[in-house]
Amino acid sequence: MSGRGLVAVAAAVAATAGLVGQSAGAPAAVQQVQATGLQQQLDTLLADSRFQGSQVGLLVRDATTGETLYDRNSATRLLPASNTKLFSSTAAMHTLGTGFRFHTDVLATAPVKSGKLRGDLYLKGFGDPTALESDYVALAKQIAGAGIKRIDGNLIADDTYFDHVRLGDSWAWDDEPFYYSAEISALTLAPNTDYDSGTAIVESLPGATVGAPVKLKAVPANGVLKLVNTATTGAAGSANTLNIERDHGTNVVRITGSVPAGATVGTEWITVWEPALYAADVFRRALTAEGVRVDGNIRAAATPAAARQLARDESMTVGELMTPFLKLSNNMHAETLVKAMGAVTKANGSWPTGLGVVTAYAKSVGVDTATIRLSDGSGLSRKVNVTAKSVTDILLAAQKEPWFKQWYDALPIAGNADRFVGGTLRTRMANTPAANNLHGKTGSLTGVTALSGYVSTKDGRKLVFSMISNNYLTSPRSVEDAVGVTLASWTDQAPVAAVKPDTSRRAQQAADDCDGNDWIKAC
Repeated sequence: MSGRGLVAVAAAVAATAGLVGQSAGAPAAVQQVQATGLQQQLDTLLADSRFQGSQVGLLVRDATTGETLYDRNSATRLLPASNTKLFSSTAAMHTLGTGFRFHTDVLATAPVKSGKLRGDLYLKGFGDPTALESDYVALAKQIAGAGIKRIDGNLIADDTYFDHVRLGDSWAWDDEPFYYSAEISALTLAPNTDYDSGTAIVESLPGATVGAPVKLKAVPANGVLKLVNTATTGAAGSANTLNIERDHGTNVVRITGSVPAGATVGTEWITVWEPALYAADVFRRALTAEGVRVDGNIRAAATPAAARQLARDESMTVGELMTPFLKLSNNMHAETLVKAMGAVTKANGSWPTGLGVVTAYAKSVGVDTATIRLSDGSGLSRKVNVTAKSVTDILLAAQKEPWFKQWYDALPIAGNADRFVGGTLRTRMANTPAANNLHGKTGSLTGVTALSGYVSTKDGRKLVFSMISNNYLTSPRSVEDAVGVTLASWTDQAPVAAVKPDTSRRAQQAADDCDGNDWIKAC
């Protein structure tokens, strides 16, 4: 019997009697069935001591037929971290469509006379998570180009397209200052083309002399963040102990510690409290730079239904958004897409409505949604529970969608050092058969690591797989990589040498540094 046939027989028996799942209570006749070489190698990897006292689920399936090739706890609900984005991203591609664009409008109800708008100017957001300072500059240029030189009312920030629940279900309070946990608003701003909406960058440089205050700069410039600086310049070669953190519930950012003399520019992303007011502040500065004076103040309110559009800025398409979203595992993109799906389909830009749309899509393609729970779109919530089976069902179904190639290309690619190709897998499985082969989605929270996606064997057989690990004390991420390399190396034609996890101190330190930090830009 061929190797592939043996896999099929063993998998079929295991599916009914528990062999592949390593059930200790399986009947003797079942235990006597010989596992395939692939199963043996994966069993060996999952026997790693780091899984003692913890949970791991691994399911490997043929990408064409859906046939199960390996199954360890695939029906067990586990916390997936950013593997949740596989559900939100596919639902967004289906529901919103690849060509969907977010937009930001400038509107007014008052007349314009002699270059003066005789009333309020409204800045209304429709959820664009990619809006940059340059986009607000473009809007300001449109206003100036229309001949408006003065606004004698207020600048109104309108983010009512989404609800006003800013943070997701069960998000940790102590994550609030950090960019991976920014507030979700329909009117927002990102500081650069990583598109971390709802954040600003604080740049730091040592002062001219030892003991001098550290030099700081907010990007983009704004009057919303209040930088309170007690950080000083240390001696050349001293430790960099700079800490930048926003006070809970405010826009007061405290900068403490020391930066060694001679250090290069440091960058730290920080979240902003009430992003709509931040976006409006940046827009007002852009208006001023274009010679448009605003007499009133910035305040938050809804735009009257009768307001007329004066300017509009549009985002990249949802299909194009998949690249920064999935490559860099952007939490805010996931949540914005969830709320947008609710707003577009149900006129309700909330998490419950949007997650209902995500769940409905998953159910429509064969996921048993009664066995899983989606509590947000990014996986930052610790209430999300999915199974390896449900993840592979999504991966199999996506292949049949007209948008599959664009979405597949947006997944991180193992071992490719280009940041917007390799993404969160750019340093993993390099120089192995999985490099530039395995397309997958990573996931990390403290005590959680996951990797799911597509990989081709040495014979060219395409597989889908999902591996989710929970409640360990030492990260088993190197086992994930070994599983990926094992699948990429496998051939049905001859025995393949077993792949061993990288247990070097350097590899373990890298895994531990990333553990709990799927959002770290180096991971």
